[in-house]
Amino acid sequence: MPDATDDLASLVGSSPFYRWSGMRVTHVEPGSVSVSLELGEHHANLQGFAHGGVLATLADAAMGLSVRSAMEAGRRHVTIELGVHYLRPIRTGTVTATGRAVRVGRDVAYAEAAITDERGTDLARASGTYSVTSPPPQ
Repeated sequence: MPDATDDLASLVGSSPFYRWSGMRVTHVEPGSVSVSLELGEHHANLQGFAHGGVLATLADAAMGLSVRSAMEAGRRHVTIELGVHYLRPIRTGTVTATGRAVRVGRDVAYAEAAITDERGTDLARASGTYSVTSPPPQ
């Protein structure tokens, strides 16, 4: 039987956006998900550093997936607020965002993420608020 990491990795792998971005799920436990990305030249800003939007996207993905991993089956979520604090620039290597669902309520969820490099150095911290809904009736 596949584990939670395999299940979520398969779901993410079936998404054109995740495939295009290069993000991959590296760890899953209920309420905590890590997503990694190997930086390439197409991820760079004009100064040659990883673009802030790339790091924000990575953080949002990790936080949203952490919320998803903590929700009951059949519920949906969507980002309604995202905040990112950039701590250090990075040019190359693998970056990992680890999202943690702090609270998942009936209507709203809150999560936090840390983005680190391969040595575990903090690159950014993020927080997000997510709308939690039931799927529309079929």
